[in-house]
Amino acid sequence: METKEYKAIDSSYTRGFDIVAIAASADGLKALIKILSALPSNFPVPIVIVQHISPKYRSFLAQILNRQTSLTVKQAEDGEKVYQSKVYIAPPDYHMLVTPNGTISLSQSPKVHFSRPSADVLFESVAQSYKERAIAVVLTGGDSDGSKGVEAIKNVGGIAIAQDRATSTVFGMPAAAIATGCVDFVLPLPEIAGAIANLVIPGGLS
Repeated sequence: METKEYKAIDSSYTRGFDIVAIAASADGLKALIKILSALPSNFPVPIVIVQHISPKYRSFLAQILNRQTSLTVKQAEDGEKVYQSKVYIAPPDYHMLVTPNGTISLSQSPKVHFSRPSADVLFESVAQSYKERAIAVVLTGGDSDGSKGVEAIKNVGGIAIAQDRATSTVFGMPAAAIATGCVDFVLPLPEIAGAIANLVIPGGLS
């Protein structure tokens, strides 16, 4: 498949986006820190994240990320409303969905791709709820979680970004997303925050 390198956002992408959904697995913490630390404190839409982590232990992911970004990061709670400039992390062993009225729904329905939380579950809910106003980002990780969700995002007119092979510790998840033909931009990790910002914020990070 021919991939697209990110250069600049042209007029075909200049429309409103209302949510950013991110999926990561192996070495995802480093990737998430790189992206979130580069975004401004007044980032105008919510960010929802699935990071594959063990359900056997309490997660400190939100606390760690909170110390690395000017955004507010928290572990998601069932029924809470999502707000701009806030980052919501799926709890261990729970799928996270975002409903059409902008609230979070947590579920312990069966695992998807051996994972709970699953990127596909999150992305598919975001596609249904936000349609063309959604951005999906697939970061380093194994297996193929997120690929079906990327297809759902593209089918409703949203935008999909994948981390490139060179900067991915494990390229399984980004590769599976790219193989769908539904990824708009394949980017090195240091460029992903800038791409997100340019899609969401007039003038980007400048």
